[in-house]
Amino acid sequence: MKVAIVKYNAGNVSSVMHALDRLGAEHILTDNAEALRSADKVIFPGVGEAATTMDYLRSHGLDSIIKGLAQPVLGICLGQQLMCSHSEEGDVDCLGIFNVPVVRFRAASNEDKVPHMGWNGIECTGDALFKGFRRPESVYFVHSFYVPVCDWTIAQTTYINPFSAALHKDNFYATQFHPEKSGKIGGKILCNFLDL
Repeated sequence: MKVAIVKYNAGNVSSVMHALDRLGAEHILTDNAEALRSADKVIFPGVGEAATTMDYLRSHGLDSIIKGLAQPVLGICLGQQLMCSHSEEGDVDCLGIFNVPVVRFRAASNEDKVPHMGWNGIECTGDALFKGFRRPESVYFVHSFYVPVCDWTIAQTTYINPFSAALHKDNFYATQFHPEKSGKIGGKILCNFLDL
């Protein structure tokens, strides 16, 4: 099996590569259209700013390539947000795979800190991405923007308000949290993705 990691102007790629190394998964980091289309699985990770990143994706033709992929695709953190319709971060239209907006956390009290950073428990559905999960598990988040709970939500958590921790539509999966930084639980989620 060959896993392609989308190469673009975003951080956090090395931690995803290290996580795949730990799982023994062959992977390449690429922005080549044919390499992305021919991979068995594609991971679209990222830490960065939505508007700047969408400009980069469009200028390199990666927006249409990602939307046209037919194999299982996993967006992580910024990758999930860019798979949605619009982001308040930079007021930018995104890929539109999930027809739901990305909105900013708004603190409800002085105790609420933004960005949301740390470990939170997630409530999961029976989606294949969470195969083998029998109870809520904790995963690692770091983000200032979130996807509201919607028709494609397959896991959710609450920080200030409920939000989508993971999404699934057709061959597209996405997590707001970082499975590559979430220990054994994150490793299990990545294994489930590789087994799709």
